[in-house]
Amino acid sequence: MNKAFLFVLLVVLLSFSVFCSAPKYVFFFIGDGMGLAQINAAQLYKSSMVNAEQPKLHMLTLPVKGMQTTHSYDSFITDSAPAGTALATGYKTKNGVIGLDPTLKYRLETIAEFLLKKGKKIGIISSVSIDHATPASFYAHQASRNDYYEIAIEMVNSGFHFFAGGGFIYPEGKKGDQLSIYELAKNRDYTLIQTYEGFSKLTPSTGKVIVINSVLDSSKAMPYDIDRQTGEFSLVEITEKAIDFLDNEKGFFLMVEGGKIDWACHANDAAATIHDTLIFDESIKVALDFLQKHPQETLILVTGDHETGGLSIGFAGTKYEANVPLIGLQKISFQDFDNVLATLKEEKRLSSLNDLYPAIEEAFGLVPSKDKASNGKIAMSEYDIERLEKAFQDYVKQYDSKNEKSYLLYGGYNALSVTLTHILNEKAGLGWTTYSHTGVPVPVYAIGNSSDAFAGYYDNTDIGKTLFSLYR
Repeated sequence: MNKAFLFVLLVVLLSFSVFCSAPKYVFFFIGDGMGLAQINAAQLYKSSMVNAEQPKLHMLTLPVKGMQTTHSYDSFITDSAPAGTALATGYKTKNGVIGLDPTLKYRLETIAEFLLKKGKKIGIISSVSIDHATPASFYAHQASRNDYYEIAIEMVNSGFHFFAGGGFIYPEGKKGDQLSIYELAKNRDYTLIQTYEGFSKLTPSTGKVIVINSVLDSSKAMPYDIDRQTGEFSLVEITEKAIDFLDNEKGFFLMVEGGKIDWACHANDAAATIHDTLIFDESIKVALDFLQKHPQETLILVTGDHETGGLSIGFAGTKYEANVPLIGLQKISFQDFDNVLATLKEEKRLSSLNDLYPAIEEAFGLVPSKDKASNGKIAMSEYDIERLEKAFQDYVKQYDSKNEKSYLLYGGYNALSVTLTHILNEKAGLGWTTYSHTGVPVPVYAIGNSSDAFAGYYDNTDIGKTLFSLYR
């Protein structure tokens, strides 16, 4: 055996060992409620933008593609708790349950907990409250996803290095009479950061950190990206900071959740959905930039935990036409428009629907007649006005949201806001079937070390199982 052959063999073996070794860095991106329609709508919108440097979504450039089923142990339509548990542990559980088996007797180890013991640094990011179902699925073990205080206790006891995004639902318990999670976090050597200035100065030398966005909504979540103001953290900035903070010789595991994609879909707000999908996608670009520097050591995995809203590209009123860029006429989320309505109502400036038309035009680009449809504004039809008039009356009369007819119309949301989003969505050729989740499979995208393992059609538990198998 000559020296040249031995040299070539050595090179091949070394290359094989590099590519067969488990990823040093793992990025797990989860778009909550993000199915193919949400991705496609965001893609159509982005490709229409004049200033889109990269018209194609970054997630769609990932070479490995798969599809996963999402049903829970006890329901064809999952909620986020068992869906997150399946992705994090590789096991099914019941709706509403986090990190426990269906009997509620056994704790299910998560991939984040497992990799922490392997010496990796762990980061968990979410645009909703950090004690919500999906982020909690990576560190908590509770019979109910609504046990927010108990979940938060597990969070500060987890030993994970970086938490960021939203805040805590019940930081002092449901009755407000328990020891503050902030105090418990401090006792566990976490540094709490709640200002943009503090965030910008954050370095790895800080130790373990909990970063809470400087502005939170009533559910302790970050604002919808369509509503984000200067001086508020973006999901992109948080992801960039997490990488700088977590990078070390043994590597890291970072889960990034676009949680408000789901919330926007629950409310049937396509504009808010698209904007949050786009900022989620820009966060993926941050990971792709990192992969360029560490191509053989990095795995990037992108998926949704389920689909929400039954979104479709297609609506009966527009038949074979869709004009998704019309969504750009909407300037604020349904939630911010709720606030506009509340202010007008409080100031007694809502005596009739006519009082509301200036605000509707400003927020949604919808006007009551063709005579006013200038500068890209869209005229509402007589049918649209009829629906809006009914919604106005229901809003003023404080309709019973639990009534079957009212729920089918408004889903428990503000009657006026949801009717307006429906009207604009329909003009754009977008339709919805539900205010809840659906049971359709969702896509998976991957690139980097071991990414080929995520090609094909499989169950959500197979994602968790495959992640574990890479390190065993």
